[in-house]
Amino acid sequence: MYTDIMADNQEKVDVYKVPTVHEPSVKDLASIAHNNGLHFRDGELEELQGYISQTLVRRYQTVNDLIAPTLPVRYPRTPGYRPEPEDNLCNAWYWKCDIKGAAEGIMKGKTVGVKDNICVAGVPMMNGSRVMEGFVPDIDATVITKVLDAGGRIIGKTNCEHLCYGGTSWTNDTGPALNPHDKTRVSGGSSSGCAVAVCNGEVDVAIGADQGGSIRSPASWCGVVGLKPTWGLVPYTGAVAMEITIDHLGPMARNAYDCALLLEVIAGYDNGLDPRQPRDLQVPKYTDYLDGNIEGWKIGLLSEGFTGCDDDVQAVVRGAAETLWKAGAVVEDVSIPLHTHGIAIWQPIMTNGAYRCMFTGNGVGHHYKGYYAESMMTKLSQGYKMDARHLSEPVKSAVLFAEYIEKNYGNRFYGRAQNLNMKLTQAYDDALSTYDVIVMPTLPFTAPLLPSSKSSITERLENAFGMFKNTAPFDSTGHPAITVNAGKSNGLPVGMMIVGKRFEDVKVLQAAYALEKLQLQN
Repeated sequence: MYTDIMADNQEKVDVYKVPTVHEPSVKDLASIAHNNGLHFRDGELEELQGYISQTLVRRYQTVNDLIAPTLPVRYPRTPGYRPEPEDNLCNAWYWKCDIKGAAEGIMKGKTVGVKDNICVAGVPMMNGSRVMEGFVPDIDATVITKVLDAGGRIIGKTNCEHLCYGGTSWTNDTGPALNPHDKTRVSGGSSSGCAVAVCNGEVDVAIGADQGGSIRSPASWCGVVGLKPTWGLVPYTGAVAMEITIDHLGPMARNAYDCALLLEVIAGYDNGLDPRQPRDLQVPKYTDYLDGNIEGWKIGLLSEGFTGCDDDVQAVVRGAAETLWKAGAVVEDVSIPLHTHGIAIWQPIMTNGAYRCMFTGNGVGHHYKGYYAESMMTKLSQGYKMDARHLSEPVKSAVLFAEYIEKNYGNRFYGRAQNLNMKLTQAYDDALSTYDVIVMPTLPFTAPLLPSSKSSITERLENAFGMFKNTAPFDSTGHPAITVNAGKSNGLPVGMMIVGKRFEDVKVLQAAYALEKLQLQN
């Protein structure tokens, strides 16, 4: 028997109510105490069990019974449908829908694809994994509301890598997203479906997510534009998180102008729902600044960013940089030695941070004041318990190593990496005090072949993680980084990455726009 509830006559009556949190038994507490090395004198556990049951459990029940605030769902929609394979070009889509936004706005007439780790109320969401299959969000992520308020039309959820963990395009449980330029090759990840749908012309723009390169990797290999904005510029509210210090949502499009237009819409302060954002955040009208004039700019070619890249990739990116020089920019080499170790600094943040945020934090994380997507957390918690055997190889490898590190070394490597990240951030800031932007290849090689059934697990993991040396460091530091197509090698796109000062996203967009304009003139 538990709980007093108010009857219609406002008198308290004793009625049984199924508890949300079951009272722990003394045996439960004894087991937990033993596992954690806790010692109690005779009778103390029994007394403690009574206190927990009468005080703490009741408070948790109260929290469960109170009505929590939720995110708005302003526009009508139907659930949509799962496209048949023959109607799903390159397997870009998980789910198709048709949600029309406001009658007027700067996105009027624009079709939008949404990475399937972002909540769209009433539309099924899988996040690339059977762990979430069957989940239907009850909220619109903030970026979804912003797009619809601006007149955009959302036409579907695009496929992504399994729990977004990987930079290739074969771990999605519905099958690989194929590269439109060569269907035997990966399209990049984890925002693979976004890049494919944009490249195929099925949408005007798409919203991706980036923790290690997941916007820029597929954009580069598919030959489109993808921007990882400054960390905190775009609210992450209502998306499945991987690690809150490196989570980014951002725009993808066929050109820099449309990328800037979408950024105008989705950027901005989220009224405290996302604590990553400064309260005085200002969003300029980015498209007003795109005139292609970079005369007098200083552009640094990051030497360490070219090191380790294939010769053909280096040649294409240097050729694109020469185009910028012809437009009046000063283009010269710059060295930032710590960039070489940037991916090593990022790795513990990603591995151990994501383990805590994704698995013990159920896709949202802990310890921040902001909005928590409760239904999504519940689904992930249940999925991890029931379907862990279905996790992808990249995810399994991360879970194994993260728990091994925690068990044997605690959290020291995560802490050391975050401390080193301050040093890395300062190194980029120092260079950007001299240069307007710094430039390098987005990825070290062109899109590789999809793994085969004969590939070893090592080969598959290299395929999933082997491309992040230049992209990942800027997820850690939060600098804006855009990839724009620099040209092709053997028929495959090569991306050039342009990095700027934090909250000067307009500069990287301007540089990308300038390159596109010059390429059209040539």
